[in-house]
Amino acid sequence: MQLTKDDPGLREEAVDAALSVMILSASGWRAIFAPDGNEENPSREISPAHTIIVAVAAKVFADYVKKTTGVARPALIVGMDARPTGKSIADVMMRSLTAEGCAIRWTGITAAPEIMSFARSEGVSGRAQGFVYISASHNPIGHNGLKFGLTDGGVLAGSETKLLIGAFCSFFSDSDRIEKALSLINGADQALIDAAYGESPRVKQEALSAYRDFTREVVSAVADRTEQEKLFANIKRTIQDHPIGIIADFNGSARTVSIDKEFLLSLGVKFAFINGEAGNIAHRIVPEGESLDCAAQFLKEQHARDPAFVMGYMPDCDGDRGNIVIWDEALKNIRPLEAQEVFALACVAELSHLVWTSSLRCDENGRFLDDVAVAVNDPTSLRIDVIAEAFGAKLFRAEVGEANVVSLARKLRGLGFTARILGEGSAGGNITHPSAVRDPIDTVFALLKMLAIRSGGDKKGLFEIWRDLSGNNASYKDDFTLSDIIKTLPPFVSTGGYTQDALLKVKSSDHAALKEKYQKIFLRDWEKKKEHLYKQYGIAAWDAACYNGIEERFDIKNFGEAGRGGLKIIFVDDQDARVASLWMRGSGTEPVFRIMADAERFDLERELIAWQRAMVIEADNE
Repeated sequence: MQLTKDDPGLREEAVDAALSVMILSASGWRAIFAPDGNEENPSREISPAHTIIVAVAAKVFADYVKKTTGVARPALIVGMDARPTGKSIADVMMRSLTAEGCAIRWTGITAAPEIMSFARSEGVSGRAQGFVYISASHNPIGHNGLKFGLTDGGVLAGSETKLLIGAFCSFFSDSDRIEKALSLINGADQALIDAAYGESPRVKQEALSAYRDFTREVVSAVADRTEQEKLFANIKRTIQDHPIGIIADFNGSARTVSIDKEFLLSLGVKFAFINGEAGNIAHRIVPEGESLDCAAQFLKEQHARDPAFVMGYMPDCDGDRGNIVIWDEALKNIRPLEAQEVFALACVAELSHLVWTSSLRCDENGRFLDDVAVAVNDPTSLRIDVIAEAFGAKLFRAEVGEANVVSLARKLRGLGFTARILGEGSAGGNITHPSAVRDPIDTVFALLKMLAIRSGGDKKGLFEIWRDLSGNNASYKDDFTLSDIIKTLPPFVSTGGYTQDALLKVKSSDHAALKEKYQKIFLRDWEKKKEHLYKQYGIAAWDAACYNGIEERFDIKNFGEAGRGGLKIIFVDDQDARVASLWMRGSGTEPVFRIMADAERFDLERELIAWQRAMVIEADNE
């Protein structure tokens, strides 16, 4: 690869234009990398301007790692999801990193949880100091991006990402920025690049091994291999008596070349999959709504052939999210679970698992003896509040962004809490400690544990534990199914994050000012609606909360205090119980403004989301 300043695509205005639409956040640095700017373009090439951007991003991360770790020539793991532009970005990334004196360990296509667990493992041994992951997660195929991390098992915290973004923007303020970037790209040692590619098959196997071992620890909640074997032997015995089949629609994602099939089959789970060729992206990437239709149809076919098949999942392109389809015994049909349902089930499973392992104990009067916390993002349904309360757990919310939720959970552990289950309920999936990233395998195993860890001797199974704590005794039966478990969840309805109701395009770039205008409209409408809301739904009062990073503040007087973070209106009844909410926030990774309603009743959710849309649109038009 040789680029020169004379390339038309490297004119300053071309680079500045590409920079102006790039999204820089803790969740990832993202843009449409397809040369024509079409987000659905499956081209493998990237523009010259984006080549410059990637080279600079690599340089500032190399500088950050050197400064943070004190290692002069750090070893960095580089991997990508299955998007078509990944290889072109990786080549530029590795050139810039080697020009900066970094050693490269190239995994090729790898799932996000896989590269992060590998970085964690290699960090313990001192063989790596960080990672770069090339991915745009659930965004359309023409998008791509970058995620950065050290070796703690997750991406950089928001505060650290801000430092990186600052250095990146500062580099582009220099008058000779393009020449400096070209020197990185053109000055790389090709022999080092070739060696990294040559070592890739071995590195990939090491990554898979580290990920497999780590997943065993996450699922079992213990590091000791003997104790892990006891749990998995328990699951395997139950599956022999109560066969379980699981399908996957891999949709050409990075999970096509990960541990899923081998791991599930090793426990006796029946497993079948479709769209299993990496890079062969068959349909929309985001694992919600219509994207789950293929998985649902495949599960329907497999269940008709073998009734043991009762569950399926579909991951996004980088394989850190995966939502669920099930055979609903009550409906006698296949149905997708809503993202909020998936997270609620994972919370029930993992909190029950804490009780099952005696990590969460009660005294003879039913008082919980251990400090347990659940960390979630701000649009996560209020049903998680009810679930946490049943286990005596405290619920904490952070602003949208996986890095925020992970940072909050780490803070809570530092304060003495056990924070095993966390995540972004609005997006589905879960983060199960010690993992620091969402992982569909962990989600699948949460549900699998609910089905497979059953009562025996004097020890209750997970569903029986939840039954007793939630007061759902009438719903329990020995031959329970997934639909029986789902029926015991608190009855909340949430606006889907990728439905048309949830998405707005706003003209306002100043979101603090937008929220101040919204406040005036909300207060005006509240006076008009409060009598109706009380008579129809029992809503007696409201509180406003804002979410910025890991900070949650209630009773805010000025809605503009939320800034670009989340703003939530929480409605309560006469007993001060939370019964519904409204939420809003501009996306940090997509050019959209998201809104949501969450309520105990479907008709209330419908009324609230219509009201929310109308208020935000009016505020944006003022």
